[in-house]
Amino acid sequence: MAHSDWTRIFQNKARILKEEDSWSLEFDESLAPKYPNKGWKMTVRSTCARFRCSKCGRVWASNKAMVVFHMRLSYRQGPVKAKPLHQKCKTCDDGQMEEPSISSGNIAVLMDNLVEQIRKKCYNEFVGRKSRHFRSFDAQSPHEPAHCEACMQGICPRS
Repeated sequence: MAHSDWTRIFQNKARILKEEDSWSLEFDESLAPKYPNKGWKMTVRSTCARFRCSKCGRVWASNKAMVVFHMRLSYRQGPVKAKPLHQKCKTCDDGQMEEPSISSGNIAVLMDNLVEQIRKKCYNEFVGRKSRHFRSFDAQSPHEPAHCEACMQGICPRS
């Protein structure tokens, strides 16, 4: 889905946050996953995604596609920066890291879980453990840390 779809879904889900605060979602490929800037909070969420190799056309599914979010609330402004982490084709020696393709339903679940994290980390609310689960694929291949950006960044739960 296009980044504008993510933003639209986020804006819809963020309506439950304090009305006087303005939240926004932007994508930032330069985001350092483990090192948010001072005053920013971080959460890493997994979802299911498909990837397509731009070199050979191979398509694969992953139930552990990772998205990093950095967020803060300052002077009623709540920017959220997002970086979906990439994976590389295991059959191409010199293939590039590919961006995940995530369904609108799984983006909605990601945004629900993100809003819960905002409530916990920015508003200090107790929301319990209500994380919604994404719709998964029947992914048969074993996890390949050498092809996983989250593993390379040291944030993959499978590494």
